[in-house]
Amino acid sequence: MKDFHGKVAVITGAGAGIGRALALELARNGAQLALSGRNLDNVAETAALCEKEGAKARAYRLDVVDRAAVYAHADEVVADFGKVNAVINNAGVSLTANIEEVSWEDLEWIFGINYWGTLHGVKAFLPHVIASGDGHVANVSSMFGLVACPSQGGYSSSKYAMHAISDALRQEMIIAGHNVGVSSIHPGMIKTEIAWKARAAATRDRDDLAANFDRLAQTSPEDCAKTIVNGIRKNKPLILIGKDAKAMNLMRRLLGSGYMKPLTAQMRKEI
Repeated sequence: MKDFHGKVAVITGAGAGIGRALALELARNGAQLALSGRNLDNVAETAALCEKEGAKARAYRLDVVDRAAVYAHADEVVADFGKVNAVINNAGVSLTANIEEVSWEDLEWIFGINYWGTLHGVKAFLPHVIASGDGHVANVSSMFGLVACPSQGGYSSSKYAMHAISDALRQEMIIAGHNVGVSSIHPGMIKTEIAWKARAAATRDRDDLAANFDRLAQTSPEDCAKTIVNGIRKNKPLILIGKDAKAMNLMRRLLGSGYMKPLTAQMRKEI
């Protein structure tokens, strides 16, 4: 999808952060926008900002964990816009806890949103994206969907799964001859509020974790959005965002499973 003008893009988790920045970037590129999130007021604010850029934008309340609701949302978007060209499954949450200490409740929570929420979006919108004749599916994973990190087992595994869905789907679209690109998006630390909304094991101070994330995050949501849009335009299978994500990917490629040794050593210093 080299041109977004007049194309209909669906973005989940559009109330703030990467989702809002993506909506605005696509609005500036001529896209029409179906924006969703659990907090309708926040999503409506994003839609209003997009309309100021001259884009047609509608806000929807949506919990991506609810499969039936996501399918109903897909039908509603097609009724409102007439088609869907692109779906960006951006809604996601974070969790810090060792495997030994993480609760089943927190694991189900993070997989419900990151993994099932993404798969619901892919399955519900894919027939419409294929029917558009010029489509793209993009799933926002993480740099921890490339490498696994101590205390991030639940988060990493949910993001690895998103990466796997993207790679498999891309190959399937090529084999089927559909004009549908697929991208797996891997941001590093982006300056959003995700860390302040995250969950953590009871043994950890979430505020300290969030403050440390803020200190380390170097990439703005706006720069992140520009990289994603350019990556979709170039039909990149893997979209890496930030020096940290690029470093993680390089380490994985050069060292294979040996990447764990330097990562473990670094984490020992920080504990």
